[in-house]
Amino acid sequence: MQNKAEQIMSKKGFIKAEMDKVFPKEQSDRLWNDATVKLSEYLRKYESLPKGVHTHTDSRIFPSSAIYLTIKPILGEDAAYKVIEDAAIAGCVGIQAKLARLMRVPGMKSLFVKMWDPMTKKIFGSSCGFQNVFYPNKKGEYRMDVTECPYSRYFTELGCPEITKIFCGNDDRIYGNLPGLEFIRTGTLGRGADRCDFCLRIRNN
Repeated sequence: MQNKAEQIMSKKGFIKAEMDKVFPKEQSDRLWNDATVKLSEYLRKYESLPKGVHTHTDSRIFPSSAIYLTIKPILGEDAAYKVIEDAAIAGCVGIQAKLARLMRVPGMKSLFVKMWDPMTKKIFGSSCGFQNVFYPNKKGEYRMDVTECPYSRYFTELGCPEITKIFCGNDDRIYGNLPGLEFIRTGTLGRGADRCDFCLRIRNN
C-alpha cells in the first residue's frame, strides 16, 4: 500500500504547496512523508470498500485526512484546516475557469444541465457510497438531494469531520459562478443539515 499511497500523494502537490508556506521545507517534507505513511494505513484498513467508494476515498478523503491529521497536532485545528481549505480553493480555480469557458459555447449550458442526471447516478450514486433523492427532470434544471455521503462518513470515522465542510464548499466554488447558470444550495450534511440539496438551472435572463 505504500507505493499506492506515494502515487496518490504525488498528485497532491497543490496541498504540499500550502504546507510549504507554513512550514520550513525540511519539516514540510518530513510531515509529508508521515502523512504518506498514514495514508497507506488508511488504504490497508479500508481495502475492501466497493470500487465506486474508492473513487472518492482514495483520491480525496483519505489523503486529505492523512495530511490534516498529521499537521493538526503541530499547527492546531484552525491553521491546519486553513492549509486544506486553501489547497481546495487553489485546486478548484482551474476547474471553475475551464467550465466557465465551456458555458460560453452555444448550447453548452443546456447540455451541461442534462448530463448531470446520468453523471450523478454513476459517480455520486449508491454504488459510490451515496444515498440520493432524485427529482423529476425539468427543462433547464437539475435537482437532487444527497442524504448519505462518503465524505461525511469517512471524514467522521477518521476523526476529522470538520473538514467535510471544505469539500461541501468545493461545489460552491466550482458551480456557484458559472455564466448563465444558477447553483442553489440551502445546506449540506457536512454543515449540519439533514441533506445536501443540489439544484443547477439555466438563468432566464
